[in-house]
Amino acid sequence: MDGSPRRFFVPCPRGLEGVLEQELHDLGVPSTSKTDGGVGFTAPWSTMYWVNLKSHIASRVLWEVGRSPYKTEEDVYRAAHVLPWTEWFAPSQTIKVKVSARRCPLRSLDFLTLRIKDAVCDKFVSLRQRRPSVDTEDPHIKLDAFLDHSTVTFYLDTSGEPLFKRGHRITSVEAPLRENLAAGILRLAGWTSKDVLFDPMCGGGTIALEAALMARRIPPGIARHFAFERLLVHDAKIWGRMREAARAKQLATVPSPIYASDHDPAMVKIAQRAFQGAGVMVDVRLKQSDILDLEAPADQGIMVMNPPYGVRLSRPDELESFYPKLGNWLKQRFAGWRAYILTADASVPKLIGLSPSKRIPLFNGDLECRLYEFVIVKGGARRKLTVQA
Repeated sequence: MDGSPRRFFVPCPRGLEGVLEQELHDLGVPSTSKTDGGVGFTAPWSTMYWVNLKSHIASRVLWEVGRSPYKTEEDVYRAAHVLPWTEWFAPSQTIKVKVSARRCPLRSLDFLTLRIKDAVCDKFVSLRQRRPSVDTEDPHIKLDAFLDHSTVTFYLDTSGEPLFKRGHRITSVEAPLRENLAAGILRLAGWTSKDVLFDPMCGGGTIALEAALMARRIPPGIARHFAFERLLVHDAKIWGRMREAARAKQLATVPSPIYASDHDPAMVKIAQRAFQGAGVMVDVRLKQSDILDLEAPADQGIMVMNPPYGVRLSRPDELESFYPKLGNWLKQRFAGWRAYILTADASVPKLIGLSPSKRIPLFNGDLECRLYEFVIVKGGARRKLTVQA
């Protein structure tokens, strides 16, 4: 692949578009365009390697391979058929086509999916006398098509497995908080590796683990493979050099302590195995404890937590009695700290007895949540509320 600029689109959890765009700038991507659900950028092919490897917040990296106006299903077929698919992957590789749309006037996305698949396979038959097979479970190559009211855009997925699957978890557990959302929350909280971090309801340890990777400069994708490695245009030498350059920048230890705890011994063991799998066990001070028994580990720092809310674990009456205790615990023991609570329960600020200084809308999957910031001062936290869109 030559060094000319390519167009890419990087989806992310809704609410994290701004911090994703800033992360891309930090990774050296100069030209970006933020939209609902992600960020587009134009850059050389090698930059796509770097974003897949280094982004903590991206869900995947899609390479835009074609864009065309359309009015009918046959227009979409022709737009797909004209693209040089045989230059990008082989007929021996399996494919999956995924179609999404917004304000698309055509009646059936399933039919569009079939027509795009036919266009790709027909192109292979005409040029290679062989066609790729479809595998909807574990394909080698994923093709994405997005249609608005008048334009169809085609993408090849360069990531494969979603990027929040870092590849280092030893135990397979359905985490209530995906890794890229945890990383985005740390960014929204303004946490840096110089700050003491504390997650007193850590569950499987996702927030503390992401913080440790960031603090140690360990690329989140260093332990996994990517779909771009299967493309015919992949440059293994450049990719290998980039991986080694990223490894060389890793730090031996975290600059400031990271603390994590949970009341459930089983979750503490899961978190411990996750830290071991990522090579950061020595960087996180992990313990099993009820949250209300804990003392502040430092005079100031940043607390981030994703407490159990009604959708997940607890009964409403348990929550109504717990949150006032949590508020008193914060006021009595954490003056000088900033606390960030992610919850889908809009009654939390009232129950906790503290006024949030920020309320940031986020989505945990399809679940609409808020990230509340509480600046803890002696006697409470009374500050004017600001809402970030």
